[in-house]
Amino acid sequence: MIHLLENANEEVASDIFNVFQQAYKVESQLIGAVDFPPLSRSTKDITSSKTLFYGFHYDAYLAAVIEISINEKRLEIDSLTVDPNYFRKGIAGRLIQYVLDTFEYSEAVVETAVMNEPAIILYKNHGFVEYKRWIPSHGIPKIAMLFKPSDS
Repeated sequence: MIHLLENANEEVASDIFNVFQQAYKVESQLIGAVDFPPLSRSTKDITSSKTLFYGFHYDAYLAAVIEISINEKRLEIDSLTVDPNYFRKGIAGRLIQYVLDTFEYSEAVVETAVMNEPAIILYKNHGFVEYKRWIPSHGIPKIAMLFKPSDS
């Protein structure tokens, strides 16, 4: 089941943090990053965030989290993480489809590491197309992808 997570609650934020840590450790290895910025995000950062967090629960366990914000009709996927114990079960795709179907927006955007081929393929499978590449100050090459709903 997919539910809005109350990230201001410390226990919920701790659960989100745990999923982030497990998933981002795998991603940092996948892309060869020694210093991966998402791994430095704290529980306090999560509790104070104004973004929206949605979780996918597998039985009673928080298996995946998608974090979004909507700014001037632009849906931004700020993070999408799946606990490695729940990889390859279609959960990430269900979370993406959930936010694309649930919110009103003129376009949706997401960024990921250029080396994160599984994420790029996943987003392409949901209709996202590449529109930008760059190297931010942390040095990990990134790609930005865009989705425009058919009715916009």
